[in-house]
Amino acid sequence: MNVEEIRKQIAKPATKFLTGGFRPQNSLEESWIGKVFTYQEEEGIPVDQNGNLMIPLAQLSLAELPYVPPIIESTKLLTVFISEDFPEEFEPMGNNWLIREYQDLNGIQLKGLVNENTLVKPFPLKPEFVEDDYPLWDGGGLSSEMEDEVLELENLGVIESYYDIINHSYEHKIGGYPSFCQSGVDFGDHFEFVFQISSDQKANFNVVDNGSLMFSKNQITGEWNIYYDFY
Repeated sequence: MNVEEIRKQIAKPATKFLTGGFRPQNSLEESWIGKVFTYQEEEGIPVDQNGNLMIPLAQLSLAELPYVPPIIESTKLLTVFISEDFPEEFEPMGNNWLIREYQDLNGIQLKGLVNENTLVKPFPLKPEFVEDDYPLWDGGGLSSEMEDEVLELENLGVIESYYDIINHSYEHKIGGYPSFCQSGVDFGDHFEFVFQISSDQKANFNVVDNGSLMFSKNQITGEWNIYYDFY
């Protein structure tokens, strides 16, 4: 298998998000980090297990994005909240983190709710299509068979390193591959990586030490999972 054949087999599309740099409209069609202003009438900022308001971490409007994975193709809006004290990895959703997933926008209201204690700065997110996102080495999504193909090219001197032939988007993104900082993990049976919120200096958001929050969804039950790692 040659380089182009490998690249073609492992590439996945994604939508990455660039932070700020444009004037927001504060509309339902916008995505944000550090701000959530879309709620159903009865909804507000959720509280964590200690009774403290969670951080309104992200609002992702999916309808107009250049790419959305099939597992959430019927979803129009995602909002993400997380406790100031991060949950445990793979902790069930509810006590310390929450995703609200909206299949339609009927009844959605724009509310000026804020958590005054959060240090995350709000910025609009600009979506950008990524045609080819590639997995990281060492558990990032490559099969063992594909790793063998890459190693064979290295041994033959065709390439010096796997990273010479691929690109990986580390930004906030939907789709593509997760940006593991350590060796990759298995999200669990029937769970598929869907999106990530990465450490963002502009938004003053840090996942422990420049890591990423990675969210996966169960293809059968619709349950969400959270995982994160860092350097």
